[in-house]
Amino acid sequence: MSQKVVVIYSGGMDSFTVLHKALQEGNEVLALSFNYGQRHVKELEVAANVCKQHGIPHKVVDITAINSLLSGSSLTDDIDIPEGHYEEESMKSTVVPNRNMILLSLAIGYAVSENASAVYYGAHSGDHAIYPDCRPEFVRQMDVVSKMANYDPVAVHAPYLDVDKNAILADGLKMGLDYSQTWTCYNGRDKACGKCGACQERLEAFAANGIEDPILYE
Repeated sequence: MSQKVVVIYSGGMDSFTVLHKALQEGNEVLALSFNYGQRHVKELEVAANVCKQHGIPHKVVDITAINSLLSGSSLTDDIDIPEGHYEEESMKSTVVPNRNMILLSLAIGYAVSENASAVYYGAHSGDHAIYPDCRPEFVRQMDVVSKMANYDPVAVHAPYLDVDKNAILADGLKMGLDYSQTWTCYNGRDKACGKCGACQERLEAFAANGIEDPILYE
């Protein structure tokens, strides 16, 4: 049965796949993106284009005012973006303090106001080592809290929580998705850098699926 759901949509390949997964399930989708003071808005521009193309209602919420509270991340502060694989200790500098709890809380409030039954987001097993707010125990507890925080319960759903980016991409390819409509690189230049953890994990996923990434790299 069709449900109304909110999808937290960054414009990256994971949330792009989640967005289409929710659509494929027959849901009425409301896309929600956040400008939280990240280094660039390229992902947000990509997200807006995809939603316009598919006629998906899309809100971009400016929450940059909270950036002064969330110091210490290379994604929001004047700190060099680390290069290398996600498993390296240096990638912890890309953690934005409490980001997903903040974004989920806002998305849940939006879901309640729109009579939506769930919030979808793109946590996956490849993020577990680095990002505490992408781990199964966090998602389970947020789901519990969300269902008790309002008169109308809202589920927190991460459809790819137990699989890695390789499997996410494989599922998206089965859906016929065009990943040139996504942006993953932590840098916001004309071409992806190919060196940051996000780029490396993306490139590994395409290699594992035996196809070439359609976006351009430096």
